[in-house]
Amino acid sequence: MTTLINHLYTQYRYITEYKTDPRTEDFLFVKPLWVIGIIGIYLHFVYKSGSAFMKKKKPYKLNKILQLYNIMQIILNGYLLVHVILSGLIWKYKFVCEPVDYSNNQFALQVASIVWFYYMLKIFDLLDTIFFILRKKENQITFLHVYHHAGMIIVTWVGTRYLPGGHGVFLGLINTFVHIIMYTHYLWTSLNLGKAWWKKYITQLQIFQFILIFLQFLWAVLTKDCAYPKVMLLLFIPHNIFMIVLFTDFYYKSYIQKKSSQIDKNGLLTRTNQSGVELSNGRPNISENLTKSKFL
Repeated sequence: MTTLINHLYTQYRYITEYKTDPRTEDFLFVKPLWVIGIIGIYLHFVYKSGSAFMKKKKPYKLNKILQLYNIMQIILNGYLLVHVILSGLIWKYKFVCEPVDYSNNQFALQVASIVWFYYMLKIFDLLDTIFFILRKKENQITFLHVYHHAGMIIVTWVGTRYLPGGHGVFLGLINTFVHIIMYTHYLWTSLNLGKAWWKKYITQLQIFQFILIFLQFLWAVLTKDCAYPKVMLLLFIPHNIFMIVLFTDFYYKSYIQKKSSQIDKNGLLTRTNQSGVELSNGRPNISENLTKSKFL
């Protein structure tokens, strides 16, 4: 146990003291105070100033802005994915324990820029929450939503400042692909083009990506003499497990857990609406509700 702790401490010092990447250190928003400020302002707006600002205001109608935002997300994520493919990174990438190339050759610098651009996209994603607040859709600002956005900022900042490349690139690659699909779905719904029957499959895809990332991280941890710092993997794995748990819980409650229902004596489907009023085929079940009212 002592040997493991010493090993982790050595790798921690290796990362924090010696491996701050000078190539990305002066990139936009990479200084530590920037990421602290971004997350601090985000959380303050979500939990305090945002609701105070909207308290006496009507919800903003942001349909056109949301459509533009979704289009921009598709374009930016698509650009990053195409850039990764054209750079040849996919073909040169080793799935397990790919080391970070800290050199100044053209390809290494290109990879570092790709990692930084992905970090910028995670900051851009914070607008999702801002739009919810401005539209007074606070019910959609769940713990999962806030944790996911804030957590991704930290993870991608660490990758940009200390490990711009290597093993962790897979996380950004698969997540970028998922975001293209996700924001295409958002654009579809914002344009009212029809029922999005595929919605639950997008959540399944999100869970699948976290499982793949977890397996890739775990494989590297279990690999002897891994060229990628294991201490960083051990920091990322709990976050990733938490994401799997949260998204799986969301999927279960949204798509599997059945609403309480029963068939009444007339063969009509009876269920309860949000107000606690029983509905028969979508209409109030008057006799049942009158009976229940006697006991209120």
